[in-house]
Amino acid sequence: MRYAAVTERLAGLGGAKWAVHAKARTMKAAGREVIELTIGEPDVATPPELMAIASKSMLAGRTGYSNGRGEPGLLRALAARYTARRGREILPSQIMCFPGTQTTLYAVLMGLLGPGDEVLLGDPMYATYEGLIAATGAKMVPVPLLANAGFRMRAADIADRITPASRIIFLNSPHNPTGAVMTRQDFAEIGALAKAHDLWILCDEVYEDLVFDGVAFASPLDLPDLAERVIVASSISKSHAAPGFRSGWCVGPVGFMERLLPLSETMLFGNQPFIADMTAQAIADGSPVAAGMTQRFARRADLVRDRLDGVAGLRVHRPDAGMFALVDVGAVAADGQAFALDLLETAGVAVMPGASFGTALRSWLRLSLTQPDDVIEEACRRIAAFAAEYKP
Repeated sequence: MRYAAVTERLAGLGGAKWAVHAKARTMKAAGREVIELTIGEPDVATPPELMAIASKSMLAGRTGYSNGRGEPGLLRALAARYTARRGREILPSQIMCFPGTQTTLYAVLMGLLGPGDEVLLGDPMYATYEGLIAATGAKMVPVPLLANAGFRMRAADIADRITPASRIIFLNSPHNPTGAVMTRQDFAEIGALAKAHDLWILCDEVYEDLVFDGVAFASPLDLPDLAERVIVASSISKSHAAPGFRSGWCVGPVGFMERLLPLSETMLFGNQPFIADMTAQAIADGSPVAAGMTQRFARRADLVRDRLDGVAGLRVHRPDAGMFALVDVGAVAADGQAFALDLLETAGVAVMPGASFGTALRSWLRLSLTQPDDVIEEACRRIAAFAAEYKP
């Protein structure tokens, strides 16, 4: 039988990156005790007041078809939010709604790329980005994000990788998996490159509301001179602890949204009105849980650093945002994947191998900070003891 070329392009870019997580779930189902520090789900339930809004909306009959752009009330709420946060007017016509950030990014990339195009993307990167780009037929051009530069994307590292085939500089700030937060100056310098080479800037900002104290969030949307070439994406999955509701959006130039609309209509023809109603209220009211999550994740990041940094040759990178910490195990194991599998089998701690997020983290582990403090403490104890005795 014949298959579409996209299935070949995506071969090996799916669930294989989550093999340690899948094995941990299998072990737990079989009765093994496992501390799970793999995926990044918020550590609180979706606020009941948001679920009440969705339920009320459903009971009021908001269960019919929507449209390809998004419900008007949600578009207005998002326009008001971005106008207030970015310091310049953002119109509802500059916004399009999708089920979650992942679908949003897929649609945006499909609207900007084709076979032969190139995307400049930081390495390390969120695990699904490579597949998103491959689906379009475009080529990913990795740009190393260096630990000694705080894992921030820098214009100087991008410049010599730009070719005539380059189309997009794909950013993620706050960054997953490193927790790096880019500065306004970073965006200005990268923006100058984008203007010089007529490139788009796409930025995933889903962790915007989980920035730690003492760190300032910035966005390429803050810079008016980049308005015609910047698209940002986000959702309520992290900020409002609502990943299962799949409610995301993108913000960008009106002309791009008009071109993207037919693609949205062929994919989905709109998301759920009752979820849009909930999201509109969530955006208007702000998050009741983001501040608490941010404080807990920052505290646990400090805990990981204090318990593991310098212990048994381990090195910890403390994030500036988000819900993950990175641990470099290179002094005891060149292969982080093998270390993670052995750690799971021997010590019952499940972490993500850094290689799931790009070649730059082959000797690193990503630890989720979404477990209670005492669980994080016990996981660190086990990791330190395991590393001290580890023989690859």
